[in-house]
Amino acid sequence: MNVNQSAPPVPPFGQPQPVYQGYHQSSYGGQPGSTAPTTPYGAYNGPVPGYQQTSPPDYFKIKSLGIPGWFSGSVPKVISQSFSFCPLPSGVSRAPPSSEAPPASTAQAPCGQASYGQFGQGDVQNGPSSTVQMQRFPGSQPFGSVPLAPVVSQPTVLQPYGPPPTSAQVTAQLAGMQISGAVAPALPPVGLGYGSPASLASASGSFPNPGLYGSYPQGQAPPLSQAQGHLGAQPPQRSAPPQASTFTSPASGGPRMPSMTGPFLPGQGFGGPSLSQPNHVSSPPPQALPPGTQMTGPPGPPPPMHSSQQPGYQLQQNGSFGPARGPQPNYGSPYPGAPTFGSQPGPPQPLPPKRLDPDAIPSPIQVIEDDRNNRGSEPFVTGVRGQVPPLVTTNFLVKDQGNASPRYIRCTSYNIPCTSDMAKQAQVPLAAVIKPLARLPPEEASPYVVDHGESGPLRCNRCKAYMCPFMQFIEGGRRFQCCFCSCINDVPPQYFQHLDHTGKRVDAYDRPELSLGSYEFLATVDYCKNNKFPSPPAFIFMIDVSYNAIRSGLVRLLCEELKSLLDFLPREGGTEESAIRVGFVTYNKVLHFYNVKSSLAQPQMMVVSDVADMFVPLLDGFLVNVSESRAVITSLLDQIPEMFADTRETETVFAPVIQAGMEALKAAECAGKLFLFHTSLPIAEAPGKLKNRDDRKLINTDKEKTLFQPQTGAYQTLAKECVAQGCCVDLFLFPNQYVDVATLSVVPQLTGGSVYKYACFQVENDQERFLSDLRRDVQKVVGFDAVMRVRTSTGIRAVDFFGAFYMSNTTDVELAGLDGDKTVTVEFKHDDRLNEESGALLQCALLYTSCAGQRRLRIHNLALNCCTQLADLYRNCETDTLINYMAKFAYRGVLNSPVKTVRDTLITQCAQILACYRKNCASPSSAGQLILPECMKLLPVYLNCVLKSDVLQPGAEVTTDDRAYVRQLVTSMDVAETNVFFYPRLLPLTKSPIESATEPPAVRASEERLSNGDIYLLENGLNLFLWVGASVQQGVVQSLFNVSSFSQITSGLSVLPVLDNPLSKKVRGLIDSLRAQRSRYMKLIVVKQEDKLEMLFKHFLVEDKSLSGGASYVDFLCHMHKEIRQLLS
Repeated sequence: MNVNQSAPPVPPFGQPQPVYQGYHQSSYGGQPGSTAPTTPYGAYNGPVPGYQQTSPPDYFKIKSLGIPGWFSGSVPKVISQSFSFCPLPSGVSRAPPSSEAPPASTAQAPCGQASYGQFGQGDVQNGPSSTVQMQRFPGSQPFGSVPLAPVVSQPTVLQPYGPPPTSAQVTAQLAGMQISGAVAPALPPVGLGYGSPASLASASGSFPNPGLYGSYPQGQAPPLSQAQGHLGAQPPQRSAPPQASTFTSPASGGPRMPSMTGPFLPGQGFGGPSLSQPNHVSSPPPQALPPGTQMTGPPGPPPPMHSSQQPGYQLQQNGSFGPARGPQPNYGSPYPGAPTFGSQPGPPQPLPPKRLDPDAIPSPIQVIEDDRNNRGSEPFVTGVRGQVPPLVTTNFLVKDQGNASPRYIRCTSYNIPCTSDMAKQAQVPLAAVIKPLARLPPEEASPYVVDHGESGPLRCNRCKAYMCPFMQFIEGGRRFQCCFCSCINDVPPQYFQHLDHTGKRVDAYDRPELSLGSYEFLATVDYCKNNKFPSPPAFIFMIDVSYNAIRSGLVRLLCEELKSLLDFLPREGGTEESAIRVGFVTYNKVLHFYNVKSSLAQPQMMVVSDVADMFVPLLDGFLVNVSESRAVITSLLDQIPEMFADTRETETVFAPVIQAGMEALKAAECAGKLFLFHTSLPIAEAPGKLKNRDDRKLINTDKEKTLFQPQTGAYQTLAKECVAQGCCVDLFLFPNQYVDVATLSVVPQLTGGSVYKYACFQVENDQERFLSDLRRDVQKVVGFDAVMRVRTSTGIRAVDFFGAFYMSNTTDVELAGLDGDKTVTVEFKHDDRLNEESGALLQCALLYTSCAGQRRLRIHNLALNCCTQLADLYRNCETDTLINYMAKFAYRGVLNSPVKTVRDTLITQCAQILACYRKNCASPSSAGQLILPECMKLLPVYLNCVLKSDVLQPGAEVTTDDRAYVRQLVTSMDVAETNVFFYPRLLPLTKSPIESATEPPAVRASEERLSNGDIYLLENGLNLFLWVGASVQQGVVQSLFNVSSFSQITSGLSVLPVLDNPLSKKVRGLIDSLRAQRSRYMKLIVVKQEDKLEMLFKHFLVEDKSLSGGASYVDFLCHMHKEIRQLLS
């Protein structure tokens, strides 16, 4: 629990809780229905003010965790540069669970007792009890219970700590400390500011005990012998400056209430400061414990024992659904005679243990902020080999001095192991995420276009690599040695130039291909199909005019928009108008083609009803120049909604529509793009007919993979034909029910196109999002009929590819279309030993047709270092790129393997990566420490987000179509998009000054960080939520929503009123700014605290335990540590 925040109010005990329509409730405590779920656990009461504290000796007594081999037993000590936790040495045996007091954050309720506080009142219980030994269970399922051995206290030996300068090592306890002894100064009863200064600054989060990975009962620390008075047992000094990865002691410096004893008083429901207080701000923090003091338990009654039926509890992530809180600070005592929920008589127990401070574990927000501060001000100069670029979340300028900008290529590691054995040992995937046509900020120049005339670009005769800055000129400039295959080639006479005293050509800086990492060549006719230059591409708009499309208002809206949008087709450079021609088709069970030739007074319609044998009934007049046929096109777009206004046709076809568009492009001998607007499952008799196969019962079975596979092979065959013709397909879906996205998205996926989905489309709610996406999609620059090849220097080769494309062989990535948002991810493997001196080289060459019909080659080059020491590999990794690769690897894996297997594979690989670092790179230390490399300290939190994503662990409300949609979307995302998609940004809006023009600093994605006196924006690249706390100031409500109170705000509102005040302008400006950064329009949803929509919002608070069973960040870190320990032992 964040002791400095206010919790949301809860309904009184026994009353029904709000339920979000369409969301099954079975995950929330195991009970269906709309009332609060039952659970056998009580909740954390909050600390009791006024506990006495006295001075401890220089050791602490630490309570046993209940897991053999977990904690080293020393109280955390700040270790300079590497991140670590302290679990026990293996072999420590355990006492029966009944001998322990429950932690302060838990209490028992009789079985069947209704719980209350559904909307996340802090640290509450959920799920089965958890004094269990962690075993390796499938990642997608909860871990079961195992009996424990009795506890025996034994001394622990002080381990030397001497971490390498490259890692950030922190000794932390993954559980609380139980402290006994004398008394310390009383804590202030109001405000509850009892975290360390570091935790006050950034709001200490809760320590949710393993929900999914149930092996950390209570967050308790291990036993220590009385003789352990070594330095590690000193309480850390509160005055030490907080570091991103330094553990400064568990946050909850104050004692805890021993047991929960009763339901809420009327109106009671909050611990912490009054509701109007901002988050993280409270009364002053407590004084540090002086060395040599100990804390004693309260003078009140002893904590309850565990009941025999319930040998332990799990802490539940704040925001999950479980019991309500007990009496809070500022309330004198529990109800007289109130039950203590399962408490059994027993011997007095010591004070329950402290909890882990989530601020002590690596924070994505801190890492992002540090990188911005350290690397955001200076340009990133690409001249040095193997430089790790700034993070994708940092705004920086790039100066190309011989290596491609990180906007074009990002690697999982910039220092590659020299041998395959070393690579296998580390298990770090060697991959590059390549975005060949990435858009650059205005301050950076687009790649130069080089024209070598009829001779074309200079290449190596053997491997066909293109001339680049790494080629070595020899023999006075008459020959060059290829940097990829070492072949020696003659320099053509027209390309000859003398060398200077360093062996460099004197014209090197005059030629982009000799001095820059990225550039373009104009291609000769040899690079064109059939040895003739291509025609300009065409756009064909194919509009579903079935009953659903007409009734929803989609057709009328689309036709109105196209009238103006056609003036903004993409164009080359400074040309006045686009060279792209356009055509129009409408369809339901049959297809209607339109002749819009400029010489006609009115458009002509031609109907093709034989959908089994599709052909294009007209050539002349189907694809036209917009400016020439403007009047006829406008007339057609006016007529289409009227022509089909009374239709009763509900059935549609799909495959014949794509076939028709492709045949039209083939007849016109050009490449192009089809824009399909489709509403329903294609059940009409025709090729590609589909049936409804939606079956949620397949989830978590071996047949679940069939939900992601296409129903029929017809679409893959069709996609192959489209790629051969250079026909790219963009699909806009408007489903009211299941449409089998997994099958319909096959052609867009294989042709390099995009899929957009607007479920239950309503013009008034979804118009802005759809039109914005459509405008951006039509206007963006696209390369057509493209082929991409990645060449590497000797020693490594490209072996695997991920993205939206087709491959007919093992080397060429074929793309009917490629835009500036799409990436191709390439994995490399060793086929020989690499050399540390020469490093490794990549060259990505993309051959494509521009929007003006010009054939071009875009080249990107990147040089990487090679290493013989694993430490160098780990020092030069980039976690964001690693997660991008691992997510794509997993999302492809679900096509052929059970989801559970895919999840386990990810967990195992992550554990192997971190175990290898621990074994080979970290300095010797206690086995109980979790040590993470500095560059990879966020790997566990990000990987947990991937594991909890809708594709790998869907909640009850996630549809099969949603999962298929997200799966294909992530496949071609770039690193910045996956970063914010898996770990959303949460921005508090009322903390920063209104006049500040900068974005407010983000907070961690956890309910712990929400203050009910504040307003937050959450974005993940696809969704945008505005969360409004129940106690937000009335003036703020008035300024933003133009209503006088919180209760009058419309939940689910998607547009903020335009008001003339600084706050309204700032928030609307911030929303516009966030939308401009993303490739898709994010629809705003206003969510009120305690409203039914809040469940949807909480789904994106990824550090918390998820409703579908995903572990919280802290739990997953515990689980990863267990996996690493098993590998090391």
